[in-house]
Amino acid sequence: MATRRVRRATDPSCFGGSSARKNVQMNVFLSVAPAIFYSTCAAETPPPHPRTLDWAADALKNCIRCPRRAQISQRALCFPEGADMVSALDLYFQFFSFQLCSIEVTCHSGSVIAATLANGGICPITGEKVLSAEAVRNTLSLMHSCGMYDFSGQFAFHVGLPAKSGVSGAILLVVPNIMGVCCWSPPLDRIGNSVRGIHFCHELVSLFNFHHFDNLRHCAKKLDPRKERREIQQKTVVNLLFAAYSGDVSALRRFALSAMDMEQKDYDSRTALHVAAAEGHVDVVKFLIEGCKVNPFAEDRWGNIPLQDAIRFERHDVVKLLTEYQETYVKRQMGADSSKEHISLENLESMV
Repeated sequence: MATRRVRRATDPSCFGGSSARKNVQMNVFLSVAPAIFYSTCAAETPPPHPRTLDWAADALKNCIRCPRRAQISQRALCFPEGADMVSALDLYFQFFSFQLCSIEVTCHSGSVIAATLANGGICPITGEKVLSAEAVRNTLSLMHSCGMYDFSGQFAFHVGLPAKSGVSGAILLVVPNIMGVCCWSPPLDRIGNSVRGIHFCHELVSLFNFHHFDNLRHCAKKLDPRKERREIQQKTVVNLLFAAYSGDVSALRRFALSAMDMEQKDYDSRTALHVAAAEGHVDVVKFLIEGCKVNPFAEDRWGNIPLQDAIRFERHDVVKLLTEYQETYVKRQMGADSSKEHISLENLESMV
């Protein structure tokens, strides 16, 4: 009922008389519009936030400007030839501007809508396909580019997720392939977005790597709920040992630069140095012992170290490298232990 009253009152045809009289009637209506809005909704809902009433009046002003903008666009030949401007405006006012903007949702139903978009158009509650993949893609693109009013650019920069806000204080946030969120808090900022809702989105992205560009190499390490810790470890071990097996030094270098543990072991407790020594890849062995300083005394489940694998498969060049490196490694470890003792002695003396 409230929607119908507002729609009829904002129809330019309801204001009769001269243009000056129409403007006076229009301004009078806009001054009492928040009161009408409150009186029609007070019996069923709690009083809206004062800032929400201000934005409701601004929305009505925008609806009144639409016919003028349409006339300017028609004079500039922006409408297709033969298009009915009156029908287009009637569709906009009756369907898009009021009926769609008057749909009542809760945080639960709003989160289901967002989750449906995040799930590629399939409702996660019923399993029914509600939207096509193309419609979901286009909707998320619009939400990412202009879903937060004039704050859309900053939101895309800092949060990096498609979202849609409303002057009621609600925000629909979509994390593709993961989840949909609906948060509601009536206090609005000067642009018309929920203050606490924006803060929640910032906090969410600061904790999880949901931003579109959080998965780049050397970015800040954040929590990734899409992957289990065991799954990540298994994948990295397989990639590391396969690179050592195939002699791919460039892949090993990429792994080392991404802060991967180069001493990881598989289910047989074999490291990349075990595999490279057995295969006789001299370049890989040099990179692991010179660039990564891995432990040459790591034992597999049979009690073998990389040097023993190289001897068994008669990799003489690798045997020579590992023999020399073992001596250097032992000396380095002894030097590190002595330096630790020296530092602890200095700390003790300073404390005394």
